[in-house]
Amino acid sequence: MRFTSERRLDNGVLEREFTLGEIPGTLWTPGSAPAPLILMAHNNGLPRREPRLVARALHSAANGYAVAAIDAPGSGDRPRSSGDERARADLRLAMRAGEPVDEILESFIGPLVDKAVPEWRTTLDALLSLPEIGGPVGYSGWTAVGIRLAVAEPRIEAAGFFAGGYVPRAQREEAPQVTVPLLFLLQWDDEGNPRQRALDLFDAFGAEEKTLHANLGGHVGTPWFEVEDGNRFFARHLR
Repeated sequence: MRFTSERRLDNGVLEREFTLGEIPGTLWTPGSAPAPLILMAHNNGLPRREPRLVARALHSAANGYAVAAIDAPGSGDRPRSSGDERARADLRLAMRAGEPVDEILESFIGPLVDKAVPEWRTTLDALLSLPEIGGPVGYSGWTAVGIRLAVAEPRIEAAGFFAGGYVPRAQREEAPQVTVPLLFLLQWDDEGNPRQRALDLFDAFGAEEKTLHANLGGHVGTPWFEVEDGNRFFARHLR
């Protein structure tokens, strides 16, 4: 892991950009160390610098957590393949035409999860070698990656999932294997995520402790207080 820049923010949080092989990422660490770690991923491979993710990361770091985000293959600072471009173009055309998009998302998101999860595990190895990070480890964000990561990675001790992103069939089938404490956020009127599909997924999770928070509003309308509740959730399981 090579740090390429750093800046100290007004709240004492240290923000550092890093590269790990081909993986670009950002690490936010609080003034106190060692700190528990939260891996933070945005739905469907949106870039790590997306303002909503950065705001969540800064809030968690200011509350004493180390937070890391990376760009998934084909997003953010990483080049897109011709296949990625075709899939995104097909998705835009289908959405404009009001046509079904599940199979397009399946062909795009499924392989993206397969690529992203090994990179998250490699990143986790590097992060836990830093003296300012002491574990334990939580995960927050993109449900599809979170399911696979919670199943494959025993170091994940708690997870918060956002129901707004498409979850491939393979991850829906893996949901019963997710047994860590879970907080699941659902926007009741999410135009791109059928409510019943999200409720069925919540029911399928195998965790003995799982909590569903549902709020009125569309895809990007998650209330800010859910970020604060998320920190309280992680405080119960990572402190």
